[in-house]
Amino acid sequence: MPKIVASVLALLLSSGLPAAEPREVVAEVADTIEREYFDPERGAAISAQLRAEAAGGAFERFHDPRDLATALTTALEPQDRHFNVSWSADGAGQAGVRRPAPGPDPARDNFGIRQVQVFPGNVGYLDLRYFADFDFDFDATQPPARQSIDAALQLLAHTDAMVIDLRDNGGGSPAMVGYLASAFVDAGSDIYNTFHSRQGTESEAPARPYASPRTQVPLYVLVSGRTGSAAEAFAYTLKNARRATLVGEATAGAANPGRPFRLIGGFSVFVSTGSPVSPVTGGNWEGSGVAPDVEVASIDALNEARRLALSAIVERGGEDAARWSLEALLATAAPLSSSALDAIAGDYGALRLERMGEALRLRQGRRPPLRLLPLSRDLFFIEGEPTRRVRIERDAEGRVAALEMLAAGGAATRHARGGADAMH
Repeated sequence: MPKIVASVLALLLSSGLPAAEPREVVAEVADTIEREYFDPERGAAISAQLRAEAAGGAFERFHDPRDLATALTTALEPQDRHFNVSWSADGAGQAGVRRPAPGPDPARDNFGIRQVQVFPGNVGYLDLRYFADFDFDFDATQPPARQSIDAALQLLAHTDAMVIDLRDNGGGSPAMVGYLASAFVDAGSDIYNTFHSRQGTESEAPARPYASPRTQVPLYVLVSGRTGSAAEAFAYTLKNARRATLVGEATAGAANPGRPFRLIGGFSVFVSTGSPVSPVTGGNWEGSGVAPDVEVASIDALNEARRLALSAIVERGGEDAARWSLEALLATAAPLSSSALDAIAGDYGALRLERMGEALRLRQGRRPPLRLLPLSRDLFFIEGEPTRRVRIERDAEGRVAALEMLAAGGAATRHARGGADAMH
């Protein structure tokens, strides 16, 4: 017997529980699907097919519970992308207990909010890794998850465009989907999915919409093949409402929400207990995924969305900060030659330009040096700060005479080569 299998079996035996036989686990999985799947007729058919495969010995060779879980997931996933069978040694002591498996404390993950940032040019960015659950009927104070997303949106309330990154978001709660979507559409918009289950129907529309929706701000949602479930619902809803531009790759195609059910021997099966229907399309994205409006490799999606956002701001008559940020993002100027860099490097009063390999950096006293990136032979922007530029001034013979420090909005200071002036 392989050592790793023996160690797993030893762990089960040490807990006082025998290892569950594959046929027993398959029977439990099939029974749970037949009992809990949102579509009773289809659930019965899926269960019957699984039992038939088990009767033919399809799973008998999987003695390691992890291998059995993987084999069952592989067999079930084509029927519904949410099907997943897992095994945990920690769950082995809960055999026969049918309740949702516990998850991590959402507060420890900041309720899925990984990053809130304002990019140069006043483009807001929210990196959301899952949609945290909360109860709209929470007494006394707002639920912490709702407080957290409100705080993130407030930090971005004055941006000129928004990017929401769902490339690594596997899903979560419909409550947060509806609430976050309501932050970008008119109150009362008929765009929200309705979930159909054995118990009836339930709308994803928030019981209490976001108080101050930004219905005109350009909005871009980043998606990838890892974007799943509730994250797909958010992207699907706002795309079909023509409220957001999706950028990246097609999503996972897992539309039907559900929950995990614990089984014997440490096993757990995730079963879809509902299925969404969009009032706009009359369907959902199960199997097909949500297609992006702008298809690019997911690794390039953020830069593409920033380009689109800055372009939209500029088209709307935005300030120089957006235009300069866009020009920096699109910069394709070739690195300067060594001789050109040497001609520019030197002292400019309190400032100094130094060679740094095939680039230049700007020094002022004890301040950290700033790397310069070229827009042209004599025009540079500061790396990470595209709204600040350095322009080289030349005399009639083409020799470097001074540099100008420029800021979007018009502020400028001039520093003669070798001069004694200081940057303000």
